Amino acid sequence: VVLIKDLQEKLRFNGDTGVILGSGLGSLADALNEKISISYNDIESFPVSTVSGHNSDFVSGFYDNNQLLLSRGRFHFYEGFDLNTITLPVKVFNQLGVKNIIITNSSGSMNIKNVPGALMIINGHYDCTFIKGSSMPILKEGEEYYNSKMINNAKKAAAMNSIKLLQGKYCWTMGPAYETPAEIKFLSKLGGDAVGMSTVPEIEYAKKLNMNILVISALTNFAAGLKDTILTHEDVLVNAKKIGQDFAKLLLETVINLD
Repeated sequence: VVLIKDLQEKLRFNGDTGVILGSGLGSLADALNEKISISYNDIESFPVSTVSGHNSDFVSGFYDNNQLLLSRGRFHFYEGFDLNTITLPVKVFNQLGVKNIIITNSSGSMNIKNVPGALMIINGHYDCTFIKGSSMPILKEGEEYYNSKMINNAKKAAAMNSIKLLQGKYCWTMGPAYETPAEIKFLSKLGGDAVGMSTVPEIEYAKKLNMNILVISALTNFAAGLKDTILTHEDVLVNAKKIGQDFAKLLLETVINLD
């Protein structure tokens, strides 16, 4: 309670929309006015992301009279964090009054037709970490996970700004190593379109809190086996930066129409 009260006073956040930013996508904050940021390092007992491309701070600011709260530091299983820690930003958002949550990530494209550089609305997900057992991953989709009004707003924003916007299913894998070509074939047959090492814990937790959820993936690379190239995190960050302008425009224009 003390932590939340302290954050509320420092960030002066009174809005209802929060954004969790994926690897290399933190520059969205540059478009906000009247910015206030708090480093995770300055929050007592708060963890800090160890992955490059994550700023590890909360930022509040305005865009066209809409106040937004950003989380620019994601926690992953492969860093040794548990589910409680991974979902901390969602918990903070909820306690600061966020009703609409936009969860973003940089991910690999599992479809040769979906070229890196595109943005994808996620409308279903699979937990492919097998941390809850060895049974086959089950598709989770529908309004309780993916808010149709927010999806429609994103589609309108994309159309108005001539941004190519795909739709597809996301597969969550454990990491930290990238998937093998054989694993990608399996995930693709399962029905996946994008693959990454985050996002699903935040979706599941936001659903429990009855938040309105929108998930957008920035396709930053082809998944293993689709091209004869070696996958690196550095390439992901470079490509995320290239997508950054379209990504920021899409998210900000989506937020304007949420009321």
